[in-house]
Amino acid sequence: MAASIREKQTAALKRMLNFNAPPIKNTAAEPVWKVLIYDRFGQDIISPLLSVKELRDMGITLHLLLHSDRDPIPDVPAIYFVLPTEENIQRICQDLRNQLYESYYLNFISAISRSKLEDIASAALGANAVTQVTKVFDQYLNFITLEDDMFVLCNQNKELISYHAINRPDITDTDMEVIMDTIVDSLFCFFVTLGAVPIIRCPRGNAAEMVAVKLDKKLRENLRDARNSLFTGDTMGAGQFSFQRPLFVLADRNLDLATPLHHTWTYQALIHDVLDFHLNRVSLEESAGHEASPAGARPKKKNKKSYDLTAADKFWQKHKGSPFPEVAESVQQELDTYRAQEDEVKRLKSIMGLEGEDEGAISMLSDNTAKLTSAVSSLPELLEKKRLIDLHTNVATAVLDHIKTRKLDVYFEYEEKLMSKSTLDKSLLDMISDPDAGTPEDKMRLFLIYYITSQQPPPEADLEQYKKALTDAGCDLSPLNYIKQWKAFTKMAATPANYGNSGVKPMGLFSRVMNTGSQFVMEGVKNLVLKQHNLPVTRILDNLMEMKSNPETDDYRYFDPKMLRGSESSIPRNKNPFQEAIVFVVGGGNYIEYQNLVDYTKAKQGKRVLYGCSELFNAAQFTKQLSQLGQK
Repeated sequence: MAASIREKQTAALKRMLNFNAPPIKNTAAEPVWKVLIYDRFGQDIISPLLSVKELRDMGITLHLLLHSDRDPIPDVPAIYFVLPTEENIQRICQDLRNQLYESYYLNFISAISRSKLEDIASAALGANAVTQVTKVFDQYLNFITLEDDMFVLCNQNKELISYHAINRPDITDTDMEVIMDTIVDSLFCFFVTLGAVPIIRCPRGNAAEMVAVKLDKKLRENLRDARNSLFTGDTMGAGQFSFQRPLFVLADRNLDLATPLHHTWTYQALIHDVLDFHLNRVSLEESAGHEASPAGARPKKKNKKSYDLTAADKFWQKHKGSPFPEVAESVQQELDTYRAQEDEVKRLKSIMGLEGEDEGAISMLSDNTAKLTSAVSSLPELLEKKRLIDLHTNVATAVLDHIKTRKLDVYFEYEEKLMSKSTLDKSLLDMISDPDAGTPEDKMRLFLIYYITSQQPPPEADLEQYKKALTDAGCDLSPLNYIKQWKAFTKMAATPANYGNSGVKPMGLFSRVMNTGSQFVMEGVKNLVLKQHNLPVTRILDNLMEMKSNPETDDYRYFDPKMLRGSESSIPRNKNPFQEAIVFVVGGGNYIEYQNLVDYTKAKQGKRVLYGCSELFNAAQFTKQLSQLGQK
């Protein structure tokens, strides 16, 4: 099995932290102590992949931001990991002049231009530090890997390439070029790290096509330049990939605007929807007691706690795609087994405390010593287990509070019915005007989904009624203005996306899980079970990966950067189904689509699918972008 993108990016980072030499296997040798200096972009790339402990094991004693005040440490080598921006380059030149470190290893996240290199060279000359600049490397790591099979282009400055930025009505061609170049630069880095030249497919006439054309050109130029090509030689020879090249599907966010607004029911997507979840770290506000503070006193400050949800967390890996009720049940089971183990250790301790005179105790001691030894040796494991259980108990409880106060289960079920065009048990107007169900934002999301998925827009009279109900509920109607324009425009261009015949089977209210001993009080929350269905993005991937003929994808363009002449055809040369594919959504993605692709891949033997997006937003952030577009 080829290594995952997360493993590859981690390996590239470790190599860089080892002065760009492959890390040595024998662990007895003391690592070379060094300083790591990164900018915010470098920090975002490293933090989901390497923990502080791992950095320390690699000899990094200090890690500092480039633009912070740093003291000189004259006898230590420094590794820089920054984007080659104007202000970063100036700051590096300033460090050279101030002679901060013993030697400098400059690593640029994406390729540095000739002129900027010359700036550094002249600064080094001026500071008499030429010998100290030991190495300069382009790392081609300008993307952030969040999962084995998921990556996103950037977290800082993401508004520069957001859905809003690409779809602004007043955008100039030069702005658009800059956005496309930024996206292409990151995608190029992604393929260099992956070590594969893809076959690119994209729809016609939107941002995805512009990205495809530019990416094809950039890959093609790099492959032509035989001396400096990044896709030949030792990086490729290792046969990291199967013989087949991966398929790269570029999709445009506009092909499906309903999914990003959808309420969801799986664990990871729910966390992203209702909590503050960035780069695999979730931040919770802990409420400090519920007792009312005396009148006039300042309200208690809420503590923020943040938890990392990592690849090492087995529970997370297993359950991030499970429906929420299942997660609650599993947390409870984990807790029970943990308590049983803990009790066992306590019992042994109390036996060991007995006086030695007692005959019985002595005979018990001998076989309990063995038990105790094993119990003690499993303590670190137990403590780690306890930490994870506490983490998931806290996170799941926080999610549950949102589900209960906002009736998210009701919304989820209702939207699924809307999207799959099944019969509704309650009118949309009732849902919107029900004061107990959800926040104004939830209501707006529901109505937008209804509007996007309906075959033709509702008649004016009905629309006015809906608008009034929404305004009464406290909703901001500007997203609707944009969606109206969008719908009128896409109506000319294409048919609305179809969402498959999804469905949810309510399993009756929670019964068994909710016996009295449980941590989670789930009364009144529906126990919904998901049926597998493909979202538009997954369906497009399926058509292209399996070479199915389908009017939806038949006129997708086909690019093969390895072909000498770029052909303008949309006729694929290769007729075999693909084994590996990467889906990339220009204009932003979400965990719902990611999870849908993961489930799709599970059903296919031996296939691998990666999901990438220009930014990762939850429904609230997306609604905000839509309302900015609607105000124009």
